[in-house]
Amino acid sequence: MVIFVILAVVVLLAIWFVATYNRFIVLKKRVKEAFSDIDIQLKRRFDLIPNLVSTVKGYMKHEQSVLENVTQARADIQQANGNPMERSKAENHLTDTLKTLFAVAENYPDLKANTNFLELQREISDTENKIQASRRFYNGNVRELNIKVHTFPSMIIASILKFKEEPFFEMENEEERKNVKVEF
Repeated sequence: MVIFVILAVVVLLAIWFVATYNRFIVLKKRVKEAFSDIDIQLKRRFDLIPNLVSTVKGYMKHEQSVLENVTQARADIQQANGNPMERSKAENHLTDTLKTLFAVAENYPDLKANTNFLELQREISDTENKIQASRRFYNGNVRELNIKVHTFPSMIIASILKFKEEPFFEMENEEERKNVKVEF
């Protein structure tokens, strides 16, 4: 009788171990997939930028530094490799330079009326929204994995099999965290 109880406990522990291991694998794959989704949207934005810059160039001869900053920010992304934190910082810098570009474009009525510029601006805006959604999806999956890594009893399996916490995509610019001051 005691042997059956011990055998049942061992079988249950084995089933729990396999189920927990499989859950970790699923979570790791989801995090990887979510990061890939971010990458796809960032690539889309990356591909749109040269078209935007070439459309704007003819109108903004006096604003060369803005165009150079956009080009440099784009180049920084290529050098960021696959590290989520480095990539996040470079992407945030590009987002800031694009905001500057669109703000400066407000001073050029002909540019604002140009259909190519308007379409590219719309595409980049749409892509920015998709990037934000992808980042939220990534962070949600990272949260699930990190919770599993740190909660008992799954933390035992995480420790044994060396499953580690993943980093979140976070804002680098502290100014963006502050409340917007609206004045009329």
